[in-house]
Amino acid sequence: MPGKPASPPALTGLLRRFRAQRPLRGGSLLVTIFGDAIAPRGGAVTLQSLIALAGPFGLTERLVRTAAARLAREGWLATRRQGRRSEYRLSGSGAARFAEATARIYALGPGAWDGRWRLLILPPGVRTPARQALHWLGHGEIAPGVFAHPAGGVGEARAARAAAPGALTLEAAADPAAERALVQRGWDLDELRAGYLRFLRRFTPLEPAVRARTLGAPDAFLVRTLLVHEYRKIHLQDPLLPARLLPQDWAGTRAADLARSIYTAVFNAAERHLEATAERLAGPLPPPAAATYARFGGLPRP
Repeated sequence: MPGKPASPPALTGLLRRFRAQRPLRGGSLLVTIFGDAIAPRGGAVTLQSLIALAGPFGLTERLVRTAAARLAREGWLATRRQGRRSEYRLSGSGAARFAEATARIYALGPGAWDGRWRLLILPPGVRTPARQALHWLGHGEIAPGVFAHPAGGVGEARAARAAAPGALTLEAAADPAAERALVQRGWDLDELRAGYLRFLRRFTPLEPAVRARTLGAPDAFLVRTLLVHEYRKIHLQDPLLPARLLPQDWAGTRAADLARSIYTAVFNAAERHLEATAERLAGPLPPPAAATYARFGGLPRP
C-alpha cells in the first residue's frame, strides 16, 4: 500500500520557518484558521478538532488549549461544553471583526477612482482608538489630526465617520504633485513593499507543486492556511491606494496575484481535509457559505 506522498520542499521550508518562531504564537494561527476555514462553515468547531488542525503546524495540545481560552477571554470566541467535550464558536463581536477583515483580505483591490480625496480633521482631544481605527481603514495622517484617503463609496465614508465621530469631513481634488506629497506624508510604502517582497520570496517556490495538482488534502490545508496567515498580516496594513498613486510594478499587486493563484488551486482540496478532520458538537461542519466562493474574485466549485 503506497505511503503518504512527501510534501514539496517549498512547503517543508515554510513549515520549518513557522515552527521555529519564538514565541510560537498559537493564538494568531487559530485566528487564521477560524477566519479562513471555520467562519464560512458555521463558525463553530470542537476543541479536539482545533488541536488536530493545528498540530501539523507545530502547536501542541497544551498550546492550542491555552490560545483558544485566551481568545475567548478577549471576546473573539465563545465556548460551550457537552459532557467532556467542548466547542469554540465565534462570538457576536468576533464574527463582526472576522467579517470586516475577510472583506479586505480576499478582495480584488480598489476599484475605479475619480481623483477626489476624503479629508478628516479630528477635533482636539481625540483618543488613540479613533486614530487606530482610521489607520485600519487605510487613512494616512498627513498632518497632526488630519487624515486622508482617496475617496471611495458611501460605505467607506460611513465607516470613516463612525471611526472618528465629531471629525470634520471634506472632499477635495489635488494635482499630481500634491497627490505624490500626500502619499509620501501619509503612508510608508517602502515598509509595505518590503513585506510584500518577503511574501513573494517565500510563496513563489510553491507554484510548481500547486500547478501540478500533486498536493494531498492535508498539504493543501497547510499551504492555504500558511498563505492566508502570512498574507493577511501584510495586506491588512495596506491602505489599498488606487493604482495611479502607487509605484510602477507595485509588489502588492504581484503578491495579490500570487495569493489568488495559490489559494484558488488548493481551496477545494483543503476543504476535503477540513471535512475529514473537524466537526462541531452537533456533528459534521456545514458546507461553506455561498459567499465563500466569491473570495479572490471567484473560486471553483467542487
